[in-house]
This record gives sequence, C-alpha cells and structure tokens, in this order.
Amino acid sequence: MLYFLIAFLALVLDQLSKWYIVHRMDLGESRPVLGTFFQITSHRNTGAAFSILEGQRWFFLTVTSIVAIGIVWYLRRMIRSKKRLLSVALSLVLGGALGNFIDRALFGEVVDFLQFWFRFPFFGTDVDYIFPIFNIADSAIVIGVGLIFLDTLIEWRNEKRGERE
Repeated sequence: MLYFLIAFLALVLDQLSKWYIVHRMDLGESRPVLGTFFQITSHRNTGAAFSILEGQRWFFLTVTSIVAIGIVWYLRRMIRSKKRLLSVALSLVLGGALGNFIDRALFGEVVDFLQFWFRFPFFGTDVDYIFPIFNIADSAIVIGVGLIFLDTLIEWRNEKRGERE
C-alpha cells in the first residue's frame, strides 16, 4: 500500500497545485519566485512535453490508460519482489501520469506553471534559454524515470560484481 500512497500523494499534490493556479492566476500571468530565474506562470498545454502532438487528446488518454494499467501490473510484481527503489520510481511515474490524465480527461488540456529562465554568458553576450513550462506531474514522471535508470544501473553493477566473484 505504501507505493500506491506515494502515487496518490504525487497525484494530490499535482491536482492541488493546478487548482490553485487555475483559480488564483490569469492565463499567461507570471509571478517571480526567484527573480527571472524561477517564475510561476499560468499556462495550458494540449500536447505532450514541449507541446508536441498538440490537440491529440484521445491519443494521450488512450496511451496513458494503457501505460497506467501496465505500471500498476508491473508495480505489484516489483512490490512482491521487494524492489523498493523501482517501486518508488513506478509510483511516481504512475502518480504523475494520472495527474496529467485527469487534466486531459476533464479539461482537454494540461495546466502547467513551473517556469525556469536560464541566462548563459556566451562570447561576451548573454544567451537566454526559457525551459518549457511544466507541472508537478511532469516532475514526478521525470524523477520516477531517473530513479528507474538509477535502479537499472545499480542492478547492472550488482550483476557485474556477481560475475567477477
């Protein structure tokens, strides 16, 4: 149950933050948190990461449904296998996927609001890069995928050690 609680907490955090943005900010409004580096900006996205495949609501709903079912099935297997890191990772991916799924299902778009603006000195001039706006669900998915990679590396290292002994 712990791992499903982690997924639920990621989902709730995501939905509460999006509710706040929708009800307390106008679309396009920005509020600085750390100067121009980090801002809360009310934005909507009908696509996936970086706005790819915009307007493909039913595609995303179908794919997310299949992926969520697969994650739940695999998560249950990993829990039984006592693979804790992988179970936490899958829980975060599940919670994030469901958070964005709810937005797409109910509103046809995903609420994004976390914006980072990077400024790099480049040959005597500053180069600006504004990272695409994202949300808590996206963060949970990225952290979960990162933990999956970490778990894979740990498993690979342990297998290599086992071969040497």
